Amino acid sequence: MSEELNQETAQAAPEATTTEANAEQTEQVVENADALRIAELEKALKKSEAKVDDQKDSVIRAKADVENMRRRSAQDVEKAHKFALEKFASELLPVLDNLERAIQFSDKENEAVKTVVEGVELTYQSFISTVEKFGMEVVDPQNEAFNPERHQAMSMQENAELKPNTVTAVMQKGYVLNGRLLRPAMVMVSKAPSEPLDITA
Repeated sequence: MSEELNQETAQAAPEATTTEANAEQTEQVVENADALRIAELEKALKKSEAKVDDQKDSVIRAKADVENMRRRSAQDVEKAHKFALEKFASELLPVLDNLERAIQFSDKENEAVKTVVEGVELTYQSFISTVEKFGMEVVDPQNEAFNPERHQAMSMQENAELKPNTVTAVMQKGYVLNGRLLRPAMVMVSKAPSEPLDITA
């Protein structure tokens, strides 16, 4: 009987060892599968995070582009408003010049035309104040320093009383619209008197 028991125990021992080995193998396979699955999930997570970062960058760039476009459009509209009158204002300049000449060359002492001259002067002043409301300024640089950005020198004249490059006469006034030059003032500019030639030497 004890022999039979020993035989059964001897047979059961290899079976138990085999079962334990199988269990360990199964556990190892499960651990390997889990490790592989975790590695796959980590890889997928990193890929998703990279994709999210790329999309964040794209959204930020798109937002910046839209903001830049909005700013540019606002600037374009502002410029269009400012300088829409430029062509029209340029066409008005000869009218202003003619009114100015009419005042300049009229006989103010003649009683017969005195009221007409006053009317022309009032019209001219009204015209100037109207165009000034729309950002137009008169450039009248009499006795100012010559500025090549706003003045056009037509001639130079020696003058010992004034500093060189001083505007001595304005032949035609200039005009500026919202800071942009429409027409430069045509001027005469002073220069230092040249020393006379010494012919006695």
